[in-house]
Amino acid sequence: QVQLVESGGGSVQAGGSLRLSCAVSGAVNCLGWFRQVPGKEREAVAAIDIDGSTHYADSMEGRFTVAKDDAMSTLYLQLNRVKPEDTAMYYCAAKKYIGTWYEYDIYSYWGQGTQVTVSS
Repeated sequence: QVQLVESGGGSVQAGGSLRLSCAVSGAVNCLGWFRQVPGKEREAVAAIDIDGSTHYADSMEGRFTVAKDDAMSTLYLQLNRVKPEDTAMYYCAAKKYIGTWYEYDIYSYWGQGTQVTVSS
């Protein structure tokens, strides 16, 4: 059974940085980050495959960096130059198959989420 536990969320001022972590237990081949604002659909942020290949939503590439440890037991998301519109609940997700990364309904496992709030 795969379990995911996020941490590292909090409040930050616009222009600042934050690093999110996700502790992963169980074998998976792709880990992703999604975010959601109340009333809106869950939005893909970034993902990383077991071979280290990374994927980013166009609007976030360059500001956000996804990474993992070698054992695929911890997932990270570095958020830089954050904006108020980055305010959301951020979720860690995992799936056992490599392929399409940006569709939330193909991920089998989800964490409980960690809140990021960016003030202007």
